[in-house]
Amino acid sequence: MQQLVEGGSRRWGRLPGRPVSVNPLDEYAGIFRSMRRWRLKEWVGFTLVHPELYSSLIVQDAAYLASSQIYTAESGVLTEHSRNAAGGSLRPPEVLLAGGHVEVRKPGYLISYDFSSDSHTIKIEVDGSATAATIRGTLILDATAESAPLTVSSHLAPPRSDARMFTYKAIFPVYGTLVVGDRTYTFDSARDLAIIDEHKSFFPYRTHWRWGTFATMTVEGPVGANFVRRPELPGEPEESCLWVPGSAEPLADICFERGADKTWNIASADGRLDVVFTPEGRKGLKHQLGLAAIDYFQMYGTYRGVLRGRRRAYDLDGVHGVCESMKARF
Repeated sequence: MQQLVEGGSRRWGRLPGRPVSVNPLDEYAGIFRSMRRWRLKEWVGFTLVHPELYSSLIVQDAAYLASSQIYTAESGVLTEHSRNAAGGSLRPPEVLLAGGHVEVRKPGYLISYDFSSDSHTIKIEVDGSATAATIRGTLILDATAESAPLTVSSHLAPPRSDARMFTYKAIFPVYGTLVVGDRTYTFDSARDLAIIDEHKSFFPYRTHWRWGTFATMTVEGPVGANFVRRPELPGEPEESCLWVPGSAEPLADICFERGADKTWNIASADGRLDVVFTPEGRKGLKHQLGLAAIDYFQMYGTYRGVLRGRRRAYDLDGVHGVCESMKARF
């Protein structure tokens, strides 16, 4: 599959993998293309799975504002850094997995991703501040051992009938080191994982979602889940799945319920996803930029419960992951 959009016609549904080239603007021409450019929201982020550390990082471009964030958390200590940039300056490339490069470089802040056919590299060089430690490291993702991908191209719910989503997500074994302050964390590809989250989407002007993801290594390979609750059009595929060895099994109709003890009960209507998330901390972001606004938080913590794949079930306990909430006017 070479392109998401060919000859002005876009591919829809759950796709077998990420197209070589993804540019949702190719569906439009002339002034309509220029107008849609201001609605396009793009990002590439990673959730890192390590037994001693919680960590996520992202590079994103929302047309009117571009930004990057990274955080680590261990033993109740949250280290967080971010930088803003001019809108349009951090757009991820159309061709990502075959030689793509994503970078944000600011004084004292460098995050870069380099993608190739057999490995992907995350490089982090972030200086410390009065309130947050230095973060430095290089992590290598084994692209030859990638999980089955979750790739979805779908229409989103009204009130904007032209709202569209593209996402690509997958799990990779990862190795390398991450240094946070005076602490060094070694990543072992036989144990540790990185979950990629790429979006190129036109969201409704007012949008909200709840989303989570986690993964763990088993003797059969990586196992995990990605799940979301947002306004959906009937019959459209959701960006939810169970990752089991060799497959990304579709999920739908996800329910998030907050427990009395601050946990979250998360389940699919068919019971194949049935987990409890216990948060250990959170980081948040609030922006008010004229008509645009973002009210966002991501919690990091552990999952327990069960994944019921088509062939077998997987019991979970203490699996690291994240769970987030987004309310925005784009």
